[in-house]
Amino acid sequence: MTTVEQPARYAGLPRTDGVRPPARLLLHSPLREVMGTVARRRWQIEVRGAEHFPETGPVVVAANHIGFLDGPLMAVLTPRPVHALTKREMFEGSMGAFLTATGQIPIWRRAADPLAVRPALRVLREGGVVGVFPEGSRGAGQVTRAEGGAAYLALVTGAAVVPLSVLGTREVGGALNSVPPPGTRMVLTYGAPLHFPQRDWPRRRVDVRRATDRIRAALLGTMREAEEATGLALPGPIPPTNQKEQL
Repeated sequence: MTTVEQPARYAGLPRTDGVRPPARLLLHSPLREVMGTVARRRWQIEVRGAEHFPETGPVVVAANHIGFLDGPLMAVLTPRPVHALTKREMFEGSMGAFLTATGQIPIWRRAADPLAVRPALRVLREGGVVGVFPEGSRGAGQVTRAEGGAAYLALVTGAAVVPLSVLGTREVGGALNSVPPPGTRMVLTYGAPLHFPQRDWPRRRVDVRRATDRIRAALLGTMREAEEATGLALPGPIPPTNQKEQL
């Protein structure tokens, strides 16, 4: 395991020296571009607002979550490689080896998970990009609620937060793990980045809540803009018969 001394500017904040970083080889290699090309050939994918994405420095991508493809498309089509926080259940079986190799970070969604937070902090402190779904799970994608993970990561590291609207990755009435047929139109729209001052540790809950509210409002605004510009709409709730799959 690589040991990296924590920078002085993070003194007193959650420590990440000695934390094993996510894998980088596949995500930061030509394979990422190849996977993006394959996705574009299978589906009609449009990326909008890429000019908003910071070219350097730590970034947290905060996206709505409607379909199985949201995480993979975020990872390979965002202007810079993304280490997405992905529910731990996805790492079971053969899919787990692929997710690990591509640098995705497993997270336990039912409680605070320091085993996910610390690798994410290390990625950001090294100037990388972390992807977060504030809703916590797939659904209608309306972001009626937002967890504080994206805000926490931004406040601890000073990372910019870029809202990402995802449309088209699940059809209306589609099941939880359904994948749209070839040729389906999908649009990823990046909004203008939000900036938060890095705060001293420990973080106050009110600070995280206020930052979370700003992130949610920016994400909703980006989604409305994307819907108006593209004519696409959210797919609606996942059919009730599939709700238990989210547990």
